Amino acid sequence: MTDPNQSASGEMPLISHLVELRNRLLRVVAVVLVIFLCLFYFANDLYHYVSAPLRDMLPPGSSMIATEVASTFLAPFKLTLVLSILVAMPFILHQAWAFISPGLYQSEKRIALPLLVSSILLFYAGMAFAYYVVFPLLFAFFTTTGPADVAVMTDINSYLDFVLKLFFAFGVVFEIPVAIILLVSSGIVTPADLAAKRPYIIVGCFVVGMLLTPPDVMSQTLLAVPMWMLYEVGLAFGRMIKVKQKEDDEEEVVDEDSNSSPNPQ
Repeated sequence: MTDPNQSASGEMPLISHLVELRNRLLRVVAVVLVIFLCLFYFANDLYHYVSAPLRDMLPPGSSMIATEVASTFLAPFKLTLVLSILVAMPFILHQAWAFISPGLYQSEKRIALPLLVSSILLFYAGMAFAYYVVFPLLFAFFTTTGPADVAVMTDINSYLDFVLKLFFAFGVVFEIPVAIILLVSSGIVTPADLAAKRPYIIVGCFVVGMLLTPPDVMSQTLLAVPMWMLYEVGLAFGRMIKVKQKEDDEEEVVDEDSNSSPNPQ
C-alpha cells in the first residue's frame, strides 16, 4: 500500500516536510516554555548569580540600580528566557539533526554528528570562559579606572544587555575549530592555505573583536586572543584530518589495484 505522504519516486512532497518542520518547532517551543516555567521562580537568584562578577568589584557603598519602572521585572524575565533557550539547546539541535539527517549520506552523518555535539560543548565553554575569566578582569578594570568623583552604579538592564552580548560573542568565537574542520574536510581550503594567511587571520581576529564586543580595548583583546588560539587549535585538527584523508585515499588506491590485478593461474 502506498504511503499518501510519499510521491511515486518515494520522496516526501514539500507539504510533508513543512508539516514535519512545524511539528518539530512546536516541540522546541514547548520544551523551552517548560524550562522557562521551571526557572522563572528562581529568576531573581539567576540574575544575582549573573551579576556577581560586577557586584564583587563595585566600590563600597555602590550598588546596581534600576532606572526604568519595569526593569526589576523585565531584566530577570529576559535573562530567564535566554537561559531557557540555552538549556534547551541540545534538544533544539537534536530536532534540527532529526530533520536534516535523512537527506545526508552516511559519510556526512559520521562527521556531522560529532561536530554537532562539539559545537554545543564549545558554545557552553565560550560562555563559561567569558563568565569566569573575562568578566572579573573586565569589571575590575572598569570599576577602578573612572574619575574619582563618579560613583559606579550600573543599571541592571544595561548590565544584562552587556553580558548577553559578550556571552554570545564568546560562544560564537569558540566555534572556530568546528568551522575550520568543516572547511578543511569539505576541501574548500587546505591547512597550508590557512597557515599562509595567519597574519591576516590575526588582524581579522582583532577586527571581529572590535565589532562583537563593547567599544573598549580590554574586551576586544580578551576576545581576539582566544580567537587566535582557537584558530591554531582548528588548524592542528585540520592537518590531522587532511593526513587521515590522504591515508584513506591511498588505501582505496591499493585496494583497487589489488582487485584489478589478474589472478595467478
